Amino acid sequence: MTETTPLPQAARAKLVLASASPRRLALLQQAGLEPDALLPADLDEAPLKGEKPRDLVRRLARSKLDVAAAAARATGELGESYVVAADTVVAVGRRILPKAEVTDEAAECLRMLSGRAHRVYTAVCVVGPKDRPRERLVETRVRFKRLSSREVDAYLASGEWRGKAGGYAIQGLAGSFVVKLVGSYSAVVGLPLYETVGLLEGEGYPVRGAWRDVG
Repeated sequence: MTETTPLPQAARAKLVLASASPRRLALLQQAGLEPDALLPADLDEAPLKGEKPRDLVRRLARSKLDVAAAAARATGELGESYVVAADTVVAVGRRILPKAEVTDEAAECLRMLSGRAHRVYTAVCVVGPKDRPRERLVETRVRFKRLSSREVDAYLASGEWRGKAGGYAIQGLAGSFVVKLVGSYSAVVGLPLYETVGLLEGEGYPVRGAWRDVG
C-alpha cells in the first residue's frame, strides 16, 4: 500500500476565527479545529433604535465576518481561508442586556435574570474561499433560580461577569444558577458547535480531516 503523502502546509485549508474570545477559541478547539489566525473586529455593538435581539446578533456576527474576511483576503497566506464569526446576545423579552463592564450593570442584569427565564441568541457566520456567506441563528432558553442577595454579591465579587453578555458566564460559577436550559449549551457559552461544524462542512472545509491530529 502506498503511504499517503501529507499535504504541504501551504495547501492545507486555513481557518480564521473572527474573535479574540478565549471561550470561542476553546469551543472551536473542542471540535478539533485549530484556527490559523484570530482576527477580531472592533465594532460598536450598541443596538440600533428599536432593533430586536435576533436582528442585532445577526447584524453583529455578519459585520464581524465581513471585517475579518476582508483582512484575511488582503493577505497572501490567508487569502483562501475559511472565516468563522459569531456574536451572542442575552435578552429578557425584547430588552437586550448589556455585556457588563461595571458592577452596577452586572448587578442589574442578575436582578433581572433572578427567578425567571431569558433567551440567549447566538448567530454564527461562515465564509469560504468562494465568498458565499452562510449563517445560522441559535435561540436557547435559560431559566435561573431565584438569587439571594448573598449569591449576587458573591458573584459580583468574583469578577467573572466582566465583559459577558447578560452579566454572567454559564461555563463558570453562574452555571450553578441554571435551573433549566432548552437549546444549545455551547451557543450560550459563545459558539454553537453543531451549527458551526455544519456550516464549515457545507462550505467544503475538511472538519473531520483536522481530527487526525487530535489526541
